[in-house]
Amino acid sequence: MIATLPMYDRPETRAAYDALWAAVRDGLRQRGLAAPDALDHEAHFMEAWGRDDLVLSQICNLPYRARYRDRVTLIGAADYGVDAVPPGYYRSVWVVRADDPATRVEDCAGYRLAFNDPMSHSGWGSAVADATERGLTLTPHLQTGAHLASIAAVASGAADLAAIDAVTWAMARRWDKPAQSLRPLGQTMGRPGQSFITARGQDPAPYFAAISDAIAAMPAEHKDATGLRGIVRLPVAAYDLPLPPEPATMTANAPMSASG
Repeated sequence: MIATLPMYDRPETRAAYDALWAAVRDGLRQRGLAAPDALDHEAHFMEAWGRDDLVLSQICNLPYRARYRDRVTLIGAADYGVDAVPPGYYRSVWVVRADDPATRVEDCAGYRLAFNDPMSHSGWGSAVADATERGLTLTPHLQTGAHLASIAAVASGAADLAAIDAVTWAMARRWDKPAQSLRPLGQTMGRPGQSFITARGQDPAPYFAAISDAIAAMPAEHKDATGLRGIVRLPVAAYDLPLPPEPATMTANAPMSASG
């Protein structure tokens, strides 16, 4: 069995997520469901999502709808209390260096975009959709592998622009020095946030109940660290979104990796 909560796992939040899992685990066991003693912090999240013995994880809506929709059971979307979107939704924040002359996203034509992964909604899919709506042509420049690495790339001048998950951005502004040299330029449209999943063929109801109870019982300091507010059932149609193009199709040069 495996349980992971990988999306906002960082030193400042780990104790809160470990405690949350302990409460969820006990709630599942009380409902007659098997659950591992502790979260697995080492397994790659995509490997965990594909396992038949997956008890719980979180998944971004892009890999869910692109690769895993028929391979997992959707439980509900995590509500992180993101401003100006409904519960269970999130959005991305466009960021540039603090001294950049741009005053709106539309001013960023030709800017070198840092993005974490082509299979990330917040870092790539939402960026493409929002830029298209604004009439802006993106220039994929640097695939960094992580939102925090994209923040660092813009801060260092290795890239000029990035779209950062709003929850990650709030944490970075709080705890990470590179984010202090950036400023937000705009936000993308709200979409379903990180969603809780379990293995294919499971009844989601007891998992939803255990998660809901555990979040409600979180101490204030853990809610403050994670931003987690609840779990929400979203309509199936909320995930019916078009897939973004691959970055390599949007530029003459294939996107670089963070290692060069």
